[in-house]
Amino acid sequence: MSTRINRIFKAIADPTRREIFNVLILAATAMTISQISEQFEISRQGVTKHIKMLKEAGLVEMKQAGRENYCLADPTPLKEVHSWLTAYEKFWDDKLTNLSDFLDNSTKES
Repeated sequence: MSTRINRIFKAIADPTRREIFNVLILAATAMTISQISEQFEISRQGVTKHIKMLKEAGLVEMKQAGRENYCLADPTPLKEVHSWLTAYEKFWDDKLTNLSDFLDNSTKES
């Protein structure tokens, strides 16, 4: 598995980071760290650490304007995770189809 996917999984493994990402997605615009922090019961410094991990995974872009840092969600890296998961989805679909066929045949024989 690529280092990039590992970083993405590490970033979204934490519920607070997922919620921060969700807040940014729903906002559909750049938000300051202060604006994001207002929505959580953790310190601004804690929010900043979570945003840093999201940024390292490529899920958040940061831009500075004057003294403010603005964060913007970038869901594009999730496509790579989706592609990785798709292989497993086919695997499980095949397994469940085989199980269903087996059960159907078992009940017909009874």
